[in-house]
Amino acid sequence: QRVLRLAEMCRRLETEEEKVLPFYPSSLAEGEQQDARRVLEETPTEPLAQAMWDYVGLERFWQRFNKAKLEEQALERERAALSQRNRQLRQLLRQYLAGISITQDMLGQPNPL
Repeated sequence: QRVLRLAEMCRRLETEEEKVLPFYPSSLAEGEQQDARRVLEETPTEPLAQAMWDYVGLERFWQRFNKAKLEEQALERERAALSQRNRQLRQLLRQYLAGISITQDMLGQPNPL
């Protein structure tokens, strides 16, 4: 019952778009989808399957949770790539600034300035 209450609470927190649109488009053919629906509607007979039946209501939660984790990993990779690019640009800027800087050694030598 706690699982069902948690699933109901999660459902209440969904946006209208999340409630209306399917979470993932199915990659199954129509016949495969019907077979899957039929299997899901059958009452399980094995003890493990019966225990899992109690948690079916959390399926949408776990889908969203996994999607959020995937997005988090993608953002972390993007952040790492941007950090690397930032380091490269800073190094190029240091080199440029070093090239246009005037030092005492440069003043002692002939230069176009």
